Amino acid sequence: MRIKYKQIVIALSAIVAGILLGMYVSKAKIAGAGLLMGLPFAIGYLIAIFRTPVLSLYSTLFFSFFVNGVGRYFDAGPLGLSIDIFLTLGLLSEFFKSFDDGPWPDIKGNPVLLAIYVWGAYCLMELFNPEAKSKIAWFYAMRAVLLYPYLLVFLGVILMRTEEHFERVMKIWALFSCFATLWGARQLFIGLDSYEQAWMDSGYYVTHLLFGKLRVFSFYSDAGQYGAAMGHIGLICILFSLARYPREKKIFYLCCGLFTVWGMAISGTRGAIFVVIGGFMMYLFMYKNYKMLMIGGLIAGSFFVMLKYTKIGQSNYQINRMRTAFDPNDPSLQLRLMNQAKLRSYLSSRPIGGGIGSAGFWGIRFSPGTFLAVTALDSWYVKIWAECGVIGLYLYLAVLLSIMAYFGFRLWYIPPCLMRDKLVALYSGLFGILVACYGNQVLGQLPTNIVFFMSISFLYVFTKEEYYHGTKTDLVDN
Repeated sequence: MRIKYKQIVIALSAIVAGILLGMYVSKAKIAGAGLLMGLPFAIGYLIAIFRTPVLSLYSTLFFSFFVNGVGRYFDAGPLGLSIDIFLTLGLLSEFFKSFDDGPWPDIKGNPVLLAIYVWGAYCLMELFNPEAKSKIAWFYAMRAVLLYPYLLVFLGVILMRTEEHFERVMKIWALFSCFATLWGARQLFIGLDSYEQAWMDSGYYVTHLLFGKLRVFSFYSDAGQYGAAMGHIGLICILFSLARYPREKKIFYLCCGLFTVWGMAISGTRGAIFVVIGGFMMYLFMYKNYKMLMIGGLIAGSFFVMLKYTKIGQSNYQINRMRTAFDPNDPSLQLRLMNQAKLRSYLSSRPIGGGIGSAGFWGIRFSPGTFLAVTALDSWYVKIWAECGVIGLYLYLAVLLSIMAYFGFRLWYIPPCLMRDKLVALYSGLFGILVACYGNQVLGQLPTNIVFFMSISFLYVFTKEEYYHGTKTDLVDN
């Protein structure tokens, strides 16, 4: 039988590939064999993403919950870059798909993206900040400040345009958060495992073991992030339970909400309570229920008086911990004020700050020993101020407030319906996070920054006027 030239090429290619793979496995040994075994799954996943680009966003959401926790158990390199990989794959797959599907919807003239472009231009300018000590630090730090917000909103308004996407994301968010609360409950009542204890012993016990009480952190980056994240989803789930849902869904979201709010309490994170209080007050305002707003204000005021001027519940650690948030003589607060005074003096001659990546974790890693690297920041806004200066801080706040005002105006005039109920709950959660950012760096951490900007993409898609006055009029209560 005559052998075709093509068959010879295939056979030789297979032999060469086999030799190369054999050499790779012999060099890399067990790790190389493991990677080789996972190769078919990786190829299959890539094919799936390029066929269904929205899978990249679901992958981003899934990994954002576990990236920090997994790093405590084994060294798998910079796991945070997996988020970048998923978002980049989503962008590439949608780019190639657009050749067949035509122009992207809701991108041209999108005011949210335009606001991010303005902020992005400033962030790019910060790359040339003469105060910056490291260009590599800018690359790592700008991801949370600019890259994730842009890609999540950009891809979100293109890929997640149905109510099914919205509901699916909310259920994933709620269920994973309940799992995080269960994990935290195990830490509290059973104890830390050996890997978590090793993480604590590496220096984190200073902030996570106070007066002999553990501040639960679950599989999040720290207790502060965990507490704020639980308050965020807890508030939204409770507000979802008040929406025009069938009874079964009301019960589901109410149970998730109460459970995760309890998860917030065991974190010992004082600032997390402001996510709930600030978000709930915004919810009452958006429903134009001024009577309930006043009642809510009285309840919040009573809660404030109880914490600040009484000793009620003092024996309970969680209540006692929250009470310190209103103590002007609290050592932690005094230390924050001292650090901010130092920053104010340092930044008075640096209106564009010390450069993105010069402070906090990335500052310690890439420019150790510098003033911004060794100065504790705590607040997300203080971090922006330190790295981008007063000009950058004002611009950043203007971008966030303009986005919130834009959606607030659109929500205000949407007729009563289930979708409005859900969107107002989402909007209230965003507001609560922005309030909490005054005390913690919650917006710069996973998974909060992922769900925050996914929420913005949902708000943009589902607050469009044609959604309620076009083919979706069945959603409006008559």
